Amino acid sequence: MNDRIKTTASCQDSSDSSLTMSAALTKISETVKPISGNHCVALREGLRRVLATPVISPLNVPAHRNSAMDGYALHSSDLPLTGRRELQVIGTSFAGNPCQLPLQPGQCVRIMTGAKMPDAADTVVIQEQVECHGDHITIDEHQRPGQNVRQAGEDVAAGAVVLRAGQRLNPARLGLLASLGIAEVRIRRRPRIAFFSSGDEIQSIGEPLREGQIYDSNRYTLFGMLSDLATEPVDMGVIPDREERIAAALLEASQQADMILTSGGVSVGEADHVVAALRRLGTIHFSKVAIKPGRPLTFGLIGETPFFGLPGNPVAVMTTFLQFTRPAILKLSGEEDVTVPQFRLRCLSSLKKSPGRTEFQRGTIEQTPEGEWTVHSSGRQGSGVLSSMSMGNCFILLTEEQGNIAPGDSVWVQPFSLFN
Repeated sequence: MNDRIKTTASCQDSSDSSLTMSAALTKISETVKPISGNHCVALREGLRRVLATPVISPLNVPAHRNSAMDGYALHSSDLPLTGRRELQVIGTSFAGNPCQLPLQPGQCVRIMTGAKMPDAADTVVIQEQVECHGDHITIDEHQRPGQNVRQAGEDVAAGAVVLRAGQRLNPARLGLLASLGIAEVRIRRRPRIAFFSSGDEIQSIGEPLREGQIYDSNRYTLFGMLSDLATEPVDMGVIPDREERIAAALLEASQQADMILTSGGVSVGEADHVVAALRRLGTIHFSKVAIKPGRPLTFGLIGETPFFGLPGNPVAVMTTFLQFTRPAILKLSGEEDVTVPQFRLRCLSSLKKSPGRTEFQRGTIEQTPEGEWTVHSSGRQGSGVLSSMSMGNCFILLTEEQGNIAPGDSVWVQPFSLFN
């Protein structure tokens, strides 16, 4: 007689009917569409926002030919083919205060980095490669015509597209636009993201804990990650585990937000009512993904509003948000690049892994005394151990087909800093 208990689907399963990670990402990408609406803001207010239209350069950068080095500007016809040659120094050209004297054959101008080149000059000999004696210098044959000169428009040409629609403005791009004299940019509006936690065991900060309750960390984690993406977070608080209450909250959120996020209430437990409420109000595209942590990730639509039902455990919330919800929000924002780079490092830890699912273990990237960058586990890997995220600095990404990892094996890593 077989006394083995008949089991059902569980978050501990290593392989089941769950959607693969790539299939889930494809479904999300096919479903989520960019929001409409844009407006002009002052350049500094555009930081971290997504451009709604291309930016065309109104001028050349640099605006004129200039020296790339401190040295002496001259015409290449004065460079000696063999031996040495003496040239007369007729003046000095500073950045913002060029020398106005006309340059004649056999003459040169002392020039500083960034200073406008004299009209008749096309070459700069750096100061370390000349001999100075009074108002004359001597140069030798080891020079090239046109060296150490930056041409007008070499960085950016007038009329060129310098930034495309869908690019997010980072500090470097702000500086680029400032160098073009652009004072305003047209950006897409911030997507409104409504989010709430569900669960009778969850209590908001500031309220006393009853027996069996815990404080809600997920809403603060979500607020932080949503703020990093320059969205407009709408915190709807903690909703009790009552299907009618959850359904009402989802309906309200769908009417005022561009996307809805929940944490908790999407597993196979009897008190998990989020999926049931979603099924009443909208469409479920999937409710299980073959990943760890975060298998009970749910994605669907309420009307035309995308919905993500994230798991309740804190690490699973962060993992599923960064791997699935983040690219959806970037696409919703109109951003063109939603990928996160990953690269391989030698792993110093032994990692347990079952084939059949993608795992996101938390790790720490460090440099060895010999200068090699390596990664090791950041500690306990349970989906409720939030310290593994705060103590670590990367995901160690283990693909579906991989099994256990031995010390010295090469693994894929994604630094947390690349998600910002």
